[in-house]
Amino acid sequence: MKKILAIILACVTVCVCFAACSKTETQDKKDSEVITEKGELVVGITDFAPMDYKDENGNWIGFDADLANKVGEKLGVKVKFIEIDWDNKFLELSTGSIDCIWNGMTITDEVKNNSSVTNAYAMNQQIVVTKSDIAGNLKTVDDLKDLTFAVENGSAGQGAAEDNGLNATAVTTQGDALLEVSSGSVDACIIDSTMAAAMTGEGTDYANLTSSVVLVDEQYGISFRKDSDMVEKVNAYFEEFKADGTLKELSEKYSVQLAD
Repeated sequence: MKKILAIILACVTVCVCFAACSKTETQDKKDSEVITEKGELVVGITDFAPMDYKDENGNWIGFDADLANKVGEKLGVKVKFIEIDWDNKFLELSTGSIDCIWNGMTITDEVKNNSSVTNAYAMNQQIVVTKSDIAGNLKTVDDLKDLTFAVENGSAGQGAAEDNGLNATAVTTQGDALLEVSSGSVDACIIDSTMAAAMTGEGTDYANLTSSVVLVDEQYGISFRKDSDMVEKVNAYFEEFKADGTLKELSEKYSVQLAD
C-alpha cells in the first residue's frame, strides 16, 4: 500500500512540475510569439454596431472587426472573436482568455492602469440618446438632472453619468440601454456616438430615438496585456494602414471618424 501511495505521489509531483514549467515557458515568451504559435488572435468584443456586429451569415463584421482581420493577416494568423462581459474585460485579458480588448474602447485612466494601450485610431463621444419628442428640450447637463438613464456596466457612458451626477441604472450592453429607452423604462441612455449614429433615427430599428447632449469627447484604443509587444506591432500596422488607405476606406464604409 505504501509503495502504491509513493508511486501516486511521484506522478502527481511530476505533473505539477511539468505544468509549472510549461506556464513559466509561456510567460517568458512575448505575446506576439504566443499568438503566432497558436495561430490565432483572440479578440474580446461585445455586439456593438458599427464596430463589431454580425452579418446575415453570422460572421463578425464592422470597423473594428474588419480592422482586426487586417491585423491578423499581417501576423499570419486567424482572428477569433469572443463576446465578453464588458465589466469583466480586464479579468478576461489578464487571465489569457483573450489576447486583446478591441471593441470601440474609450482610452481612460482605468484602461491605462489595467493594460497597455495602442495609439488612438478613432474618435468618439459619450452622447445622450432620448425619444425624439423630448430631445429638443435638452441642451445642457442641467436639463438632464431629472431624467432616468440606462448605461452599459463598466463603460465610459457609466463614468459620464457618475461624473455628472445623473440617475443611471447599469445594464449589460449599450444595445440593452437603447432598448430600455425605446420601451419607456428610462428616459434616456448614454452611449457611444458611433453606435448612436448607426442604430438610431430614420431607417433604423430605433427610428423614434435621437441624440442630444454631448457629455464627453474621447478616443478609441486597443488594450493588450501590460508591457505586451503587440502594442508596438499594432501601432506600426496602423501607420501602414494610414499610408495605404485602408483606414480611410473602413472609416467611409462604417461612418467612423478617424483619430488625427
